[in-house]
Amino acid sequence: MNKQEYDVLLVLLQNQIASQREIAAKTGHALGAVNKSLKALEQDGYVKGLKVTAKAKKLQKEHAPKNAVILAAGFGMRMVPINQETPKALLTINKETLIERQIRQLHEAGIREIHVVVGFMKEQFDYLIDQYGVDLIVNPKYASHNNLSSLALALPYIGNTYIIPCDVWCEQNPFARSELYSWYMVSDLVDDESDVRINRKNELVRVKAAPGNAMIGISYLCGDAAETVKRRIEAFSRDRSYDGCFWEEALYTDDRMIVTAREVQASAVAEINTYEQLREIDEGSDQLKSDALECAAEVFHCDTKEITGIEVLKKGMTNRSFMFDCRGNKYIMRIPGAGTDQLINRRQEADVYRAIRGKGLCDDPVYINAENGYKITKYLNGVRTCDPENPDDLVKAIAKMREFHGMQISVGHSFDIFGQMEFYERLREGTPSMYRDYEAVKANVLKLRKYIDAQKKDQCLTHIDAVPDNFLICRDENGKEQIQLTDWEYAGMQDPHVDIAMWCIYSLYDREQSDRLIDLYFDGMCPAEVRCKIYCYIASCGLLWSNWCEYKAKLGVEFGEYSLRQYRYAKDFFRYAEEMMEGGSI
Repeated sequence: MNKQEYDVLLVLLQNQIASQREIAAKTGHALGAVNKSLKALEQDGYVKGLKVTAKAKKLQKEHAPKNAVILAAGFGMRMVPINQETPKALLTINKETLIERQIRQLHEAGIREIHVVVGFMKEQFDYLIDQYGVDLIVNPKYASHNNLSSLALALPYIGNTYIIPCDVWCEQNPFARSELYSWYMVSDLVDDESDVRINRKNELVRVKAAPGNAMIGISYLCGDAAETVKRRIEAFSRDRSYDGCFWEEALYTDDRMIVTAREVQASAVAEINTYEQLREIDEGSDQLKSDALECAAEVFHCDTKEITGIEVLKKGMTNRSFMFDCRGNKYIMRIPGAGTDQLINRRQEADVYRAIRGKGLCDDPVYINAENGYKITKYLNGVRTCDPENPDDLVKAIAKMREFHGMQISVGHSFDIFGQMEFYERLREGTPSMYRDYEAVKANVLKLRKYIDAQKKDQCLTHIDAVPDNFLICRDENGKEQIQLTDWEYAGMQDPHVDIAMWCIYSLYDREQSDRLIDLYFDGMCPAEVRCKIYCYIASCGLLWSNWCEYKAKLGVEFGEYSLRQYRYAKDFFRYAEEMMEGGSI
């Protein structure tokens, strides 16, 4: 049975129909296609004239919707600056939250068994249990995995099931008491971010170059398609290469979805992914109010409506930032991330910006708040971050690092590696480290402190977070290439060679790559005792950031391989430093 035949049969099952023209009007199919479908359905025993048979009613019962799974675990990072306090599913549009609208529409279609997969701010969803009788499924991997991991937790419930992303608002109820086949919803809008398109057979196929139909994400799974998706997701969830994948990967066979396309008008459905999309659909939403935007409006003496073009930037390890337009200029606003208030002294950061003002290290902030950490800077056109694997970038960045260190800038505070290490450990509030040999590794790293303290060191302002992502390569007004250093949050007085160690561990360099960087900084003339000291810094800073990652993990923020590699640096470079000390090379 093809889609036209299913659609015609479904109309007959749900309505008293008097003519083929009425069927054509309800299905949207041409009169000729309706006539052809009716002949095929009658031949197969599903209809007689315009009346359905017992065989058709049996098919209807077998494919009727039973339940729904709503995927609501993710961060909704693109909703910055308003997702700090509210999960995306609980955003309000026209006085109704997204997820409550979906639940209400499901209830109207007779669906009461609803499973909601939660993660980010999961506690805010608890009221749905009492108010609507839903079942909550907690995804502990929401920070490090995509929504395939969420649907994997709901596999026992999939079968005659609606799969629903929490961020979709539908003007008309997309759910029904009767469904006859599996489908995936897209709109008639052409979307540059979509890689699927409806072909002439009403199939969804992947496209490589051209834009596709906007993917709405609501789907209905029944019969063989449901079993196939379950089987694939179960397999994918055991394969780490799928950690970052959307569940839709399970729908494809040879770049073609195994389910039929369900196309809707773009005007009838909205995916609320960004602040701008929320403002477009409900300009009066109370949740458009944002401290960050009100702050920006005050800085530029304008109405918040004049702040447009809001676009979230790549999620940083410490902060969330977004770009915006205001009166013809572009800016970037930084919003401190979860737990940052305990990690960073914003007054000290402001002192650093005062100390480096006018020295050509970075553009001076348009605005910085020493209390809450909000910061606004000009947007640099054509900017890119330094590539630690690119030899040309490396030469330029290390030259900038040496130039900065040579300025011998002073501030009134320092960065204590070992003190910070203990501080991050205390933030775990007695929770043991996730690493079984942590105490032994820590004891080894602490042994290195004696060697570090014995070395002659110059103290000056050190960036501390001098990593490739914080070296911005851009061009000035005259087209001349320049490098700026950004993100001075951790900066303080320290041995500048710590910046070399930080570059190595963030770039995930091995020993050979680290030695090449050291040689580049010292023009091939690094004394053995200094190289050993930098090894000690790499080991110490590895454990420092490993502790930082463990604290962030308590807040639900995971960094995958980065956190594992930091712990390895504590082990491996302790060994390298120890070998140098014991081998008589220093």
